[in-house]
Amino acid sequence: MKKLIITSVLAVLAAAMTTVSAQKYPKEYLGLPGDNLNLYAVMDLFRNSPSLEAFERSLNDMDSRINNLDLNRDNRVDYITVTDYRDGRVHTIVLRAVLGRKEFQDVAVITVEKLRRKKVMIQLIGDVALYGRNYIIEPVYSKKLKSKRYIDPVYYGNTRIINNYYYDIYDWPVVVYISSPGYSGWSSSYYWGYYPAYWDSWKPYYWDFYYGYHSGWHSHYYSHYHHSDIQRYRRYNDFYYHSIRQESPEVRHRIAEGNYRQTYSRPEQRSEGVALYTRTRSEVNSDVRDRVPAGTRERRDAAPQSVTGTVPNAASETGRRTATESRSVNSTGTRADSRTASDATPARRSPATVSNRAPESSVDYETREARRVSTEAENRTSEVRASQDRAAEARESEARESERRSSEARASEQRAVQERAAESRASEQRAAESRAAEARESERRSSEARASEQRAVQERAAESRAAEQRAAESRASEQRAAESRAAEARANAERAAQSRANEERAAEARRAEAARSTIPPADGTTRAARK
Repeated sequence: MKKLIITSVLAVLAAAMTTVSAQKYPKEYLGLPGDNLNLYAVMDLFRNSPSLEAFERSLNDMDSRINNLDLNRDNRVDYITVTDYRDGRVHTIVLRAVLGRKEFQDVAVITVEKLRRKKVMIQLIGDVALYGRNYIIEPVYSKKLKSKRYIDPVYYGNTRIINNYYYDIYDWPVVVYISSPGYSGWSSSYYWGYYPAYWDSWKPYYWDFYYGYHSGWHSHYYSHYHHSDIQRYRRYNDFYYHSIRQESPEVRHRIAEGNYRQTYSRPEQRSEGVALYTRTRSEVNSDVRDRVPAGTRERRDAAPQSVTGTVPNAASETGRRTATESRSVNSTGTRADSRTASDATPARRSPATVSNRAPESSVDYETREARRVSTEAENRTSEVRASQDRAAEARESEARESERRSSEARASEQRAVQERAAESRASEQRAAESRAAEARESERRSSEARASEQRAVQERAAESRAAEQRAAESRASEQRAAESRAAEARANAERAAQSRANEERAAEARRAEAARSTIPPADGTTRAARK
């Protein structure tokens, strides 16, 4: 069973690696978690934000489709806080992802350095763990045009943003905000478990879907911003990198193990992202065009023209009506109503025209003329109504088509979410099984290690007991040998003493014998004894 689980996990990993290696990546691909936070979009959002609080809110807005980071791998997008650390005239604005109760990961840093009056240097530096070394985005610095003007608006989701690139950088709203005398700094008050009321985390997109959506903005991004390899803020390392920067060890560990590569496993979704960009961009554009404020006019609309002068005859009157009817009619019908009202007034006739007509009463002529003008006005009004009805039907059909596309997009997104959830559950189940197998294997190795240690302890105890027994036997044998030597010594001493005693007795006996032989007898028998 264990071999089967390990084989299945290896097969899934090999298939995923094959899928990832088979697709062709664009030049924007980094292969790092920073792929899911487009810094070009972040810089563009920063430029159009009125304050740092609004910038943080827009950055974490689902409709902006900018934040797609899931660094703690909980299958939910992480909240990014914004904090401004001031170093004299330099603002170091840190974008930091909240990953846990005490776990944070810096994502990027925006440095705003005011060099002198009306000269500001801005750079967006991606964190080295998420983007690699020297991933720096900065505006394309250009001279200010003589006349400030707006170009086409930029849209993020349902938000309409005026593209004021041709203003100098010191005129960016957020730069004006942080440079004002009343600005006292900004630090996000949100943390793990405490988020703003508008925040509702969502499941992240696969990278190809995210890249496909943002690829539609590339012409806008690359014309206004460019990549740089030079850090213009000289105290970046001393002030920020070595003292303020926060890095998560878990993120570093996941990057080393390649846990974030799963997000690149859906290359077929790139076209869906492009379709979402096209759909949302066209819907927002049409919606904004339909809601143009009163008194404004699009740049491409031509100025209305009018026909003036005296109409000499009926043919000229017909030509004037044709020219008037050929002008474009807007969706509200304002120009059509004004045209109808002006045409309802009887045209002035020249004296030549009156003199050429047959003699008739002025009352009959005025009645017929009024009837004719009324008929023409009614016809034109009916045409205008018909055109308005057609425009309304067209808008209604477009709305239905847009709703149908939106429902299809929601259904596809829901299917994608369900697929991602199923894949996440399957991957979690596989990971749980793998962890359980590893735990069982670790427990088996631990039990074997404990058994071997116990056997070693027993062997050492037996050896110790055998050594003690041998030592005791050696001491006993030595004691017996000592006792034997002592007994032999005593026996030798006794024999020697006895031998000395015998020798002394023999010596005494000899002396006694000698003494008896030298004493003379009392009866004079000495001589005889000598003979």
